[in-house]
Amino acid sequence: MKLVAEISLYPLNLDYIPPIQAFIDRLNTYSQLEVHTSTTNTIVSGDYLTTMQILAEEMQRSHQEIGQAIFVCKFLNGDKMSSQD
Repeated sequence: MKLVAEISLYPLNLDYIPPIQAFIDRLNTYSQLEVHTSTTNTIVSGDYLTTMQILAEEMQRSHQEIGQAIFVCKFLNGDKMSSQD
């Protein structure tokens, strides 16, 4: 099963761009993920369990490095993205 996750990261500090970029850069190191970044969010897709595991590890790492930060996430079963009759 495929997962598509839309993620926005809001570090609760004044210097917010470097932690966001670091999170995105780390996601881009995983060959198992497809990562597309826009100005307001990052779309990550891949195998459901693998993607969730990677996101959990990287979100935890961000919290450890940044301190207080908000992640806003939406998850979609990527197998159901195409219209079916």
